[in-house]
Amino acid sequence: MSVLVASFADEAAIVRAVGALRRAGLSSIETYTPYPVEALDALLPRPRWRLPVAVFLGGLVGLVLGFGMQWYAAAIDYPLNIGGRPLASWPAFIPIAFEIAVLCAVLAGFFGFLALARLPRPYQPVAAIPDFERASHDRFLLLVDPAGASMPSADTQALLEQCEPCSVFLWPS
Repeated sequence: MSVLVASFADEAAIVRAVGALRRAGLSSIETYTPYPVEALDALLPRPRWRLPVAVFLGGLVGLVLGFGMQWYAAAIDYPLNIGGRPLASWPAFIPIAFEIAVLCAVLAGFFGFLALARLPRPYQPVAAIPDFERASHDRFLLLVDPAGASMPSADTQALLEQCEPCSVFLWPS
């Protein structure tokens, strides 16, 4: 798989290029800039994070496990009839069930974030692009993955060259 890389000298040029690519129907676009460019936020597609769903499901599992663990201990494994109270007195289970739900939600959030961010990853292949370190100083880099595009990479490269970049090349990743 290869990635099309374009380097721009100013932020207006990269904003024009991203706008042109989005109008052409491309969605697999990444930008690397030396400072945040607010105009790019509106143009770039936002990834849909599944992290809130993982946190909710982790909390729900923790709640069920907390209640189930206490119910099993109080009603099945070690039943004690003290003063005629019911064996499974659920109001007494609420604090521990809540704490276990919070613990499981936090763990699901932590490990879900690591999984979704594909961390730990000691090597980032994009860092091998020539002059990539200039993206933190004085260049604006635009990476386009032409694999999922409806147009061929040659047309994408021609579209990028119309936006007057400093350089455009195909980088094997």
